[in-house]
Amino acid sequence: MAATEAPESFAPDIPVETKTIKALTLQALKRTYDVFASSYGQPTPLDESSQLLKAAVKYRDEYAHVSHVVAPAPAPKPTAAPPPSAAGAKIPTAGAAAAADVDATGPSRPESRSSLAKLIDQIPVAPASAASDKRLGSAAGAAMGGQQMVLYQPPGTIVAAGGRAADAEAQQRAVMSVINDKGGNSSAAVSRRLASKWPRPVWHAPWKMYRVISGHLGWVRCVAVDPGNEWFATGSADRTIKIWDMASGQLKLTLTGHIEQVTGLAISARHPYMFSCGLDKMVKCWDLEQNKVIRSYHGHLSGVYCIALHPSLDVLMTGGRDSVVRVWDMRTAVQAMVLSGHDQTVCSLLSQAPDPQVISGSHDSTIRLWDLRKGKASAVLTHHKKSIRALALHPQDFAFASASAENIKKWALPNGDFLHNMLSQQRAIINSMAINQDGVVATGGDNGSLWWWDWRSGHCFQQDETVVQPGSLESEATLYDMVFDMSGSRLITAEGDKTVKMWREVEDATPETHPGLPFRPPKDIKRF
Repeated sequence: MAATEAPESFAPDIPVETKTIKALTLQALKRTYDVFASSYGQPTPLDESSQLLKAAVKYRDEYAHVSHVVAPAPAPKPTAAPPPSAAGAKIPTAGAAAAADVDATGPSRPESRSSLAKLIDQIPVAPASAASDKRLGSAAGAAMGGQQMVLYQPPGTIVAAGGRAADAEAQQRAVMSVINDKGGNSSAAVSRRLASKWPRPVWHAPWKMYRVISGHLGWVRCVAVDPGNEWFATGSADRTIKIWDMASGQLKLTLTGHIEQVTGLAISARHPYMFSCGLDKMVKCWDLEQNKVIRSYHGHLSGVYCIALHPSLDVLMTGGRDSVVRVWDMRTAVQAMVLSGHDQTVCSLLSQAPDPQVISGSHDSTIRLWDLRKGKASAVLTHHKKSIRALALHPQDFAFASASAENIKKWALPNGDFLHNMLSQQRAIINSMAINQDGVVATGGDNGSLWWWDWRSGHCFQQDETVVQPGSLESEATLYDMVFDMSGSRLITAEGDKTVKMWREVEDATPETHPGLPFRPPKDIKRF
C-alpha cells in the first residue's frame, strides 16, 4: 500500500492581524459595560437598616464615653443683659438642639440636614447609671432620666466656667511648644537632659603639606626616622632604600641589595644599625657607618611585611605572609622563637619594654599580645571585623590604637582592655597610623584620605586628601606608611605616587581662625 502524503494546510492564505493583550483587555471591558449598560453610572442603593446599624456602632465606639457629660450653661455676655427667660431656661440637649435645627430650616429647606444626622437622632440612649447620677448631680440625673443625649462640651470650656481657662490653656501651649521643639511627643522630649560625660576635644592647629620629595621609581612602601632626628629613610617598590635629610629634604644616600619590594624599615637607637625587610623573604641588617649589609636573617617562608625592634633588648621581630611572628637575635642572626597563632598574614607589629613586649595585627581580624618569656599570646583581641593593617603606640599613655577598614579602636595596656572607637569612620582601608606627644593621631587610607584625630576624645578635627603627583600610570592616591619625627611637629608620609610628602602645623592658627570640624559627642558608646 502506497504511503499517503501529508495534507496541506486548509487555512486560506489570508493575513490575520494579531491583537495585543491590551487591545483584548479593552475589548472585554467594553463588552462587560454593554451587558450592564442600563445600571452603569448609577449610585448603589443604600439599605436604611444597615446605615442605622453603622451609625449606632460608630456612636458607641467614639462617643459613648462622653455621653454622660452635661452641657454647662452659656456664659452671660458682658455687653448685653440676659433676656428675662434665660434664668428659667432648661439646659439644651442634643435632641432639643437637633429639633431646633429642624425648625430653623423651615418648610422651604426640609433636606438641609444630612441623612446621617437624622439617623443619629433615632438612636435610643441607654439610661444613666446610679454612679453617673452621683458624680454629675441632680441636674445631670434629670437630663439622663429623660432619655436625652447630652451635648458634649470640651474640658477647656468647663474650666472656663470656673475662670481658669486662660491659665490652663497657656500651660498647655507651653508644654506643647516644648514637645514640638524636641521633635516628638514622648516623655523623653520634656525630660531634663543631662550633660554628656564624654571628654571634650583639645584644640589642635590644622596641618598642611609643605614639601614633596621625589626620587623613587616605584611606590614608597615604608618610612623610618633617625632617633637623632637628622635624617629619615624610605623603602620603595623599586627595591632601593633612600636616606634623606630631614631639614632640607635632599637625598643623601641610596642603598641597594633587595631583589623585591622593600616593605619595612626600623632604625636602632642603641646601635648604628638599620634593619629592612621585603617581599624577597629577606631581613637585612645595614651598618650605617659602612653603608653595607653586614647580616641577613633567613627563615621566613614568604614575603615579610613588618618589622619592629625591641627598645631595650637586642631582639628583632618580623611578621609576614607565613602567618607567624619570628623573633631574632640581632647579633647572631639566630631565630630565637616563632610566635604562632595567627591564621593569615601578619601585617603590623609593635614592640615596647614593658609587658606585653610584642603586639601583632593580622589579616585574620585579631590582635595578639605576646609574652616573650612564655613564647605565647597572653591575650587575643577579636573586636575588629576586618583585617588590621595599622597599629600605633601612644608615646605617653600606656595604650595603643588599631585601625582597620571599619573603624579605629583604642586599647588600654597591659591587658588590652577596649576603651572606645573613634567617633567617625574614614570609610577606607587604613594602611598607616601615627601618634605624637600632643595627642594628634594621623591615619592614611588607600584612597588618599588623610584624617587627623584628637586622641583623648576620638574627634576628627581635620580631613585632607593627598594630591597625586603626575609622572606615570602607576601613580595612585594611596598612603602606605607614615611617621612623626622625634619632635612630633612634622609628619612624613610614604605614598603610592612615588613621592614622600612632609606635613606640619599652620603656624599662625588660633581656635578663632581655625576652629576645625564641629564636635558631636556620641549618644551611645559602642562597645565593639
